[in-house]
Amino acid sequence: MMTEQPLNILFLCTGNSARSILGEALVNHIGQSRDDGPGGGRTVRGFSAGSTPTGAVNPVAFEVLGARGLATEGLRSKSWDEFARPGAPAMDIIITVCDNAAGETCPVWPGHPAAAHWGLPDPAAFEGDHSDKRAAFEAIFHILKDRLEKLFGADGGRLDREKLCALLGELGGATADQG
Repeated sequence: MMTEQPLNILFLCTGNSARSILGEALVNHIGQSRDDGPGGGRTVRGFSAGSTPTGAVNPVAFEVLGARGLATEGLRSKSWDEFARPGAPAMDIIITVCDNAAGETCPVWPGHPAAAHWGLPDPAAFEGDHSDKRAAFEAIFHILKDRLEKLFGADGGRLDREKLCALLGELGGATADQG
């Protein structure tokens, strides 16, 4: 029996401390929580990185993830250079979640993965008290969760490249790049 390669999804942001971290944790959680796995049993793995990582995950991101029982072990702020090196996991999908990362010159990703921009406001930049900031993180968490559930519900891991790019663009409200 032939084992299918995992579907790897990389979330990119500038600081890799909030939105992209939430995306990584959600993909890994959704991938584990479905009995048949996204894509009818195909393993799905989430990753995140930043163009200029802050070096620390925002503590409110950890709070939001922990409150929902999502694993936070191993989550860290890291450079996208880690995923452009030889030997790094090959990415199938790259999703930018902030306008800065979408406009930057990204590394050349091996395999030319499907790419999409899902621009979301930065909850870490939200001004207000802790409960207001937490609410901003919660809102971003729910947007990402909804989009990812729709992606996996549409069997995004098995769509041909053209349909996958169209779906990614539709979910983000823009056209996705077919690389």
